[in-house]
Amino acid sequence: MFKIASWLLGFAFGAAVGAALVALLVPETSDEITHRFKSGYTEAMEAARQASVQRRAELEAELNRMQGNA
Repeated sequence: MFKIASWLLGFAFGAAVGAALVALLVPETSDEITHRFKSGYTEAMEAARQASVQRRAELEAELNRMQGNA
């Protein structure tokens, strides 16, 4: 049990140190990073919506074909 706790503590400490170093050494401001993440999220969601609409149309066409409604 002590080995697991020790490993988790070391992992958490390493993650905290890594996050702090990234925050200090990144050449962008926090506003730029936030904007980049938000725009990336928006682009990914739009791509997912488009793929969903396309796949739904494909599945509906296949269903109609299988039911003989085509």
